[in-house]
Amino acid sequence: MTYLPVDGTGWVDPDDLRQAITSRTILISIMHANNEVGTIEPIEQCARIAREQGVLFHTDAAQSVGKIATNVKNLGIDLLSIAGHKVYAPKGSGALFVRRGVSTESLIHGAGHEAGRRAGTESALLSVGLGKACELAHDLGRMDEVQALRDHFWQVLQQRFGKRLLLNGHPVHRLPNTLNVSFVGQIGSEILGRLEGVAATTGSACHSGRVELSPVLKSMGAANDVGKGAVRFSLGRTTTRDEIDSVVERISEILALAE
Repeated sequence: MTYLPVDGTGWVDPDDLRQAITSRTILISIMHANNEVGTIEPIEQCARIAREQGVLFHTDAAQSVGKIATNVKNLGIDLLSIAGHKVYAPKGSGALFVRRGVSTESLIHGAGHEAGRRAGTESALLSVGLGKACELAHDLGRMDEVQALRDHFWQVLQQRFGKRLLLNGHPVHRLPNTLNVSFVGQIGSEILGRLEGVAATTGSACHSGRVELSPVLKSMGAANDVGKGAVRFSLGRTTTRDEIDSVVERISEILALAE
């Protein structure tokens, strides 16, 4: 197994992929968009390279479905996976797109459920829920509003914290709902611990008093004092401007107390 590097924004270079392919390569798997920093990967280019070399290409679109275009024909991929709860479907539902002509080994052997790929009776409720959620997610118009809110969030945070705040991820090619920022010199988990009622996540983990950076931030080469202060905010289709402004005020209060 070969792992590709990423640059400081979490972006995979297609040239690195081309050089990594060998005669033993049977599958390439690159996430469509990073789950922590939101960076959108050059899937079309990478899939084209895989096709030229006769290698199957899979992309994990759990983060991207419902947020950016994920047309399998335009992407040029062979396999694409979806996680239902990321697109407002019931948790526990999901889907795997398999291009016609591509064969896969059964995940669970036995009966012939799910075209022979996974034995076990399917849940009609989960399937219908996922189908309806994907139907609604097909309309990406609302995501323009979400991105505008995300950009407002970033601008207000910059105004409040200036050089004490850094953006993690690609400044342009990232998901419209994702904002991963580092409060330099702070610890993200401590900030979140005081943000009661706000659901977000950090880019580091605390173990026995030690702060460890996530593999994503490590791969991006984030400095320790930057990475340990990382917090990922994910906006949804129901997020409001008032909610964002309220979070900014509460963060300001928390960091003022920490000084």
